[in-house]
Amino acid sequence: MSDVEKAITRVHQEEWARVVAALTRRFGDLDIAEEAAAEAFAAAVERWPGDGVPPNPGAWLTTTANRRAIDRIRRESKREDKHREARTVYDDDPPEPLGAIDDDRLRLIFTCCHPALATEARLALTLRMVGGLTVAEIARAFLVTEAAVGQRITRAKAKIKAARIPYRVPSAEDLPARVSGVLAVLYLVFNEGYLATGPDSGPLRHDLTAEAIRLTRLIRALLPDDGEVAGLLALMLLTEARRPARVSAGGELVALDEQDRGSWDAALIAEGHRLVRERLAAAAAGVAPGRYQILAAINAVHTSARDIRDTDWSQVLALYDQLVRLDPSPIVALNRAVAVAELDGPEVALAAVDRLEPRLAGYHPYHATRADLLRRLGRSQESRAAYTRAIELAGNTAETAYLTRRRDQLG
Repeated sequence: MSDVEKAITRVHQEEWARVVAALTRRFGDLDIAEEAAAEAFAAAVERWPGDGVPPNPGAWLTTTANRRAIDRIRRESKREDKHREARTVYDDDPPEPLGAIDDDRLRLIFTCCHPALATEARLALTLRMVGGLTVAEIARAFLVTEAAVGQRITRAKAKIKAARIPYRVPSAEDLPARVSGVLAVLYLVFNEGYLATGPDSGPLRHDLTAEAIRLTRLIRALLPDDGEVAGLLALMLLTEARRPARVSAGGELVALDEQDRGSWDAALIAEGHRLVRERLAAAAAGVAPGRYQILAAINAVHTSARDIRDTDWSQVLALYDQLVRLDPSPIVALNRAVAVAELDGPEVALAAVDRLEPRLAGYHPYHATRADLLRRLGRSQESRAAYTRAIELAGNTAETAYLTRRRDQLG
């Protein structure tokens, strides 16, 4: 990949959501926004290799996308109202704020997460429009086909148009009905940044993790008493704190037990722990914690240990037992098995992991976890096969390098 191609990929990751949000704000139409943004990026691919990357790539893309949107609107003879809106592109006065928080991306998220849309459609659409994830990346996140994701996105945009869902942050009384979907989207966006699956992206995407944290902070300002909002923010902070230690200088993923804990961000850990303590106090007062609060508490246990040997695995397991009752998904069961291995041994954990195979056969962490347990049991040939399968399914370059090294160490 040339330097210009790398620059285009980086700019796409950083600017996609901003351009889509800006166009949605001006034209009020997700179809127009996405298609115009896509045409602008296609123009960049065509022109930048010869002309060079412009000094302000984001402004170039926004201007180009605006022109493409106007051209489309003019071609549609039945869109006179939209035509008048298009002319506002040339107005010098800034647009009026459209909600309690003047943030384009947050408005776009709430538009995509309207309760009139099916949950799966909300998630797929928002990850595409706001997170800038490709259809392939979204499909990997949901463990479904790309065709299924494409259909969900198409249906969601059609529903928004038919129902005339407004582009705004909803009023205070409407927030509770939408916030759970918004949090789910931000969690998935953060996860893609935490361990990127795209073949052309780096192993970590700080642009996504930072944006997910920023937007979650805005939602916390809207809903300061919502425990799950605080829990998700704590989870993100405690996870992001470990980012400096997660990839080696050679580009290989560094497992938790091998990380230099002295390089973790102490300020983020302190803030995350404070939020967890607040939620624990609420739980003691009879307010049951939700999924994100429990996940944050698990991460608080890990980030409290000065060394992997100091980890309170019994507390981790107790928290996973609590989480399983709320979210009995196979992925939660897989993560729980890791704690079981530390307390009851790899053989007991392997039996629990093997029971998950029918539902997680295409999920690379399943095979990576199984490979590690088989390695600890001395079953090297089976471990190699499991590592190989995990490598085939993994899309993250740093993770692939780590799994390959672990496999090759088996001899």
